[in-house]
Order: sequence, then structure tokens, then C-alpha cells
Amino acid sequence: MESSREGMRTLWISLLVLGATAAVQAVIVALSGSVALLGDTLHNAVDALTAIPLGIAFVLGRRAANRRYPYGYGRAEDLAGIAVVATIAASAALTAYAAVDRLLAPREVTHLWAVSAAALAGFAGNEWVARYRIRTGRRIGSAALVADGLHARTDGFTSLAVLLGAGGAALGWHVADPVVGLLITAAILVVLKDAAREVYRRLMDSVDPALIDSAHLALRGVAGVLGTGQVRMRWIGHTLRAEADIVVDARLTVVQAHRLAVAAEHALMHAVPRLTAATVHTDHTPAGVDPHAALAHHHVRP
Repeated sequence: MESSREGMRTLWISLLVLGATAAVQAVIVALSGSVALLGDTLHNAVDALTAIPLGIAFVLGRRAANRRYPYGYGRAEDLAGIAVVATIAASAALTAYAAVDRLLAPREVTHLWAVSAAALAGFAGNEWVARYRIRTGRRIGSAALVADGLHARTDGFTSLAVLLGAGGAALGWHVADPVVGLLITAAILVVLKDAAREVYRRLMDSVDPALIDSAHLALRGVAGVLGTGQVRMRWIGHTLRAEADIVVDARLTVVQAHRLAVAAEHALMHAVPRLTAATVHTDHTPAGVDPHAALAHHHVRP
């Protein structure tokens, strides 16, 4: 709940900052006719609007699990990540179309100082939002929010590219503005690739292998655990769930083995960031065999 509230707060503050930036830029686009600034404005507007699907996902994620959705609604964030990727792709297509159209039908860009000021404002607003979103996304474990932050960061650098177009136009190079628009399109495609990869990995239940290694170390550090078998994790929203196999002495009673499984679960929860639930299965060494000697023949990680 606290993570969702923090994510929502980040989204709404970002929406206000980027919305104000895009509104100012839109006025200057109407005055100057700069296609490069138009592309930057569209990108900023789209980036602001991505707060809507992410906000819906955070609200859904607060709903309690039920019989139909026994793991809750945390995966709504992954669907929101798809929406973010789609909006990035749409902004790239719109910017490319405007740039090509301006190359085919050149038009003089006016109010160059205003265009330059709008570009600097766009960079400042996007960089602030990018740092805020990425920092919050990594803290609460939201891949969609991190992807959106990367999107905002690219917007900031494309805003600086608008300065190049304004400079070229000031020198009389009329194609500078649409050429910069095409460069902005290329930059958007780069961040599209990174954001799509991040969201794809989350959809495919990818986790950092270092987390799996940390889990094995934590389990083997529990007194009474003789070895570990398979450890699996998956993201559900911005929290992790785990399943782990441990090997215990066959001479333990059911109650003792259960207590050991609970201790192993607690060790996992403390060792792995963002892990909120774990299921630990106990396996045992062959009956009547020394447990340490049995490990040499058992397919586990000692």
C-alpha cells in the first residue's frame, strides 16, 4: 500500500510538471512553426499522459487477492508498461511524420529565441521528472515506472537537440529544424528499445540472477539446512514472490522440519529486497544415511 501511494504521488507530480512544460512549448510551437519543437512537445505531452495507465495500475494493485485472482492485481503494472511502450512508439511515429512533411514542404521558423528557451525548459522539466521517476521506481520495484523515467530522460536530451535546429535556422539552414526532428525520432526509438526490453523481461518473469544467488546464500546460512535445490522468483507488480527447495536431515520430525522451513522463509525475506512472500519446500536426505555423505550424491547446491 505504501509503495502504491508513493508511486501515485510520483506520477501526479510528474504529470503536473510535464503538463506545464508541454503547454508552454505548445504555445511557442504555434508562434514559431518549429517541427523539432513540435516533436519535443508531443513527446512531453505523451510522457505526461502515461501517468494515467500507470496510475490505474497502482490503484488496481491495491485490491486484495480473491479466488479468481489469488495472487492479487499487481500484474496490472505490466499491462501499464505495455501502454507506456505503445505511447513511446506513437510519439516516434508522429515526430517522424512531421519531420518528413517539413522536409518535403520547407517553412521558415520564427521566434528562434523563444524556441531556444522552450527547449531549455523542456530539458530541465524532463530531467527532473526522469530522476524522480527512476529513483522512486527502483525504490518500490516498479519496472513500468523506471521505463517511464527513462522515457522522460530521453525527452530531456531531445529538447536540447531542438537548440541545434534553432541554431541552424538562425544561420539560414532551413532544413535544420526537420533534420533535428528526425534525430529526435531516432532518439525516441532508442529509448523505445530499452523500455520494451524492460517490460518484456518483466512479462516473462525475468529477475536479476544476483537475487537468486542471494537467496541460495541466505538459505544455506540457516542452521539445519544441508543444501538447497531449485529457487524461483517472479515479480507481481513491484513485489517479489519466491519458491525454494531445501534439504534437511531425514531424522527430523515433521514439526522440526516445518520450523526449519519457517526459519528459511524468514531468512529469504530479510536477504532479498522487495520479497514479500516465499514458499519453502523441504526435501530430505536418504533415511539411514549420514546427511553430510548423502549430499555428495544428492543433486543440490551444498
